[in-house]
Amino acid sequence: MNERRKAHRSNLAWPISVWSLAYERFYNGKLINISTTGVLVALPVTCPIKKGQDVEINIPRTKTLFKQKGQYARIKQGKIVRVDEEIIETSDYGFAIEFKEN
Repeated sequence: MNERRKAHRSNLAWPISVWSLAYERFYNGKLINISTTGVLVALPVTCPIKKGQDVEINIPRTKTLFKQKGQYARIKQGKIVRVDEEIIETSDYGFAIEFKEN
């Protein structure tokens, strides 16, 4: 397998929601890993988001971070760069999302 990562990834199991600009709705899932350049998330197999589509990732913050930052969530703009259609969780696909500069 050819390694394409641009930054070190840290495993992190955390609930997230992904807003699809194309479908104008949220899809709830789980963060699998994160880096400074992107994330891998698990979303339901019924999620219609495709490679190349723009999304917003909503990562809820802990109470401590909320007190420090003053926001309940970190919202990042991104683009789907890969969809792993092998089921990685009970009924989820893996979606690799590259962060956009913002």
